[in-house]
Amino acid sequence: MEKRREMLEQLGERAKKASRILNRLGVRKKNEGLEAVAEALVANADKLLQANQLDVQKAREEGMKESLVDRLTMTTDRIEGMAEGIRQIVSLEDPVGEVISMKTSPQGMQIGQKRVPLGVIGIIYESRPNVTADAFGLCFKTGNAVILRGGSDALRSNQAIVDVIREALESCQLPADSIQLLEDTSHETAECFMRLNQYIDVLIPRGGAGLIRTVVEKSTVPVIETGTGNCHVYVDEYADIEMAANIIENAKTQRLGVCNACESLVIHSKIAKEALPFICDRLFAHQVEIRGDDRARQCDDRMVPATEEDFGTEYLDAIISVKTVDSLEEAISHINRYNTGHSESIVTADYHNAMTFLNEIDAAAVYVNASTRFTDGFEFGFGAEIGISTQKLHARGPMGLLALTTTKFIILGDGQVRE
Repeated sequence: MEKRREMLEQLGERAKKASRILNRLGVRKKNEGLEAVAEALVANADKLLQANQLDVQKAREEGMKESLVDRLTMTTDRIEGMAEGIRQIVSLEDPVGEVISMKTSPQGMQIGQKRVPLGVIGIIYESRPNVTADAFGLCFKTGNAVILRGGSDALRSNQAIVDVIREALESCQLPADSIQLLEDTSHETAECFMRLNQYIDVLIPRGGAGLIRTVVEKSTVPVIETGTGNCHVYVDEYADIEMAANIIENAKTQRLGVCNACESLVIHSKIAKEALPFICDRLFAHQVEIRGDDRARQCDDRMVPATEEDFGTEYLDAIISVKTVDSLEEAISHINRYNTGHSESIVTADYHNAMTFLNEIDAAAVYVNASTRFTDGFEFGFGAEIGISTQKLHARGPMGLLALTTTKFIILGDGQVRE
């Protein structure tokens, strides 16, 4: 235990030191480092793929389901996508140093607020090596050092990515300790990591419900809770059926193992008989298992029975639940009961129903006539993202650069003293 604590404190001390250097860097130097990292990721693609293949092989040997293997897998295109995410961050305005308000007090002082880095950010995540590059890019642009604790299933991939990033930073005379990887992936070490208040300013978990719950319950470092995604698409009685089928097919099948995939279809009873067989045809073409309530199964007997548990499940797999409702109000009530605050969508041609859904659904992202798969920092124009926040304090939704800053008050006087 003592050696574990000592190792973590060394990581923390190096991260604090790096964060102080980053806090002094101008945007030009930060962008230079990011450009070097983007180039290095592409140039070292073979090295990254080789490391990733070992992780993928081990995952399959241990029986990981294919939708999660997909999240773990790197390809040449995905590595280029990681690099492009970094390049997009370069093109974005640096929020650090922005003075967001300034006023004159009755005593003649100038009192304002200025954006500053959070400091050292810890991230605990599962299975997705692209998070390693995304997290670095956003943290570095905002002047934050980052300590990463990925899952054991992606350890070799994460090690390779971090090595490439650190080498690229050193080539620009920038602190390599801007990014560090916690290579001990044991639960005991992770729990110690969650209690490094002296060094870590905020902790961000990315992964399944179990991981996020553990971090929220056991961390003594402030936590930004990110998203499990039990996401719904509601097909209203006034929906265009072709549009609904297109949206559901995309939201469910474009990538199965991601948090913004549709896990549950809610459908109005007035349109169900006509729409469900058409929608089911689309999903069955992708070998999706459909678990429906009794009324849904009367519309298409190819479905299997749904249980109450199905409506609250994030499958991350080729499975979807179907709930039949008799009104918009019932749909909203059902979704707000079972959702995880991530992304919800309505398909409708009725303006009033669309606006009611937007106003009353409690989630970080609410869509009208569009797929939930767009809840993504890249799609929202943030470059990469640090995660999808499903909480309501500090940040909500895809977390880009602004979410990784805080503010401090700056006060300019000319000799004022308080009477």
